[in-house]
Amino acid sequence: NCPRGEVSGRRLWGWAQARYASPAAFFSRFFVVNFCPLVFMESTGRNRTPDKLIAPERDALYAICDRALAASFAVLQPGAVIGIGRFAHDRAKRILNGVPTPLLLAPHPSPASPLANRGWAPLMDAVVDRCPGS
Repeated sequence: NCPRGEVSGRRLWGWAQARYASPAAFFSRFFVVNFCPLVFMESTGRNRTPDKLIAPERDALYAICDRALAASFAVLQPGAVIGIGRFAHDRAKRILNGVPTPLLLAPHPSPASPLANRGWAPLMDAVVDRCPGS
């Protein structure tokens, strides 16, 4: 019932639906992990991203999220990791340091990204097509 749209999620899940037709088909190949699965909201309802937190809070949060991401990788043992956006890519790179798992970078689907606004789905298709086993 929320009147606010969430463009990034709509782009990601819309792409998945268009490419894979069903959740079962998508999730047979992919698992989506959010580096920080928490939401921080301003009083206006605007999303406050973790990078906007004060440094001690942000650093403590990132340490916890790094451990959770490392645990996800250990359990899932992915054949490849796609960082959706530079931030996600760089956090995954820190965790995968020395692990021979292919790491790819996809542009973030945010409306703040001029690249994504010119057509995000084909960009994501190109990244997925480079994954092992595609």
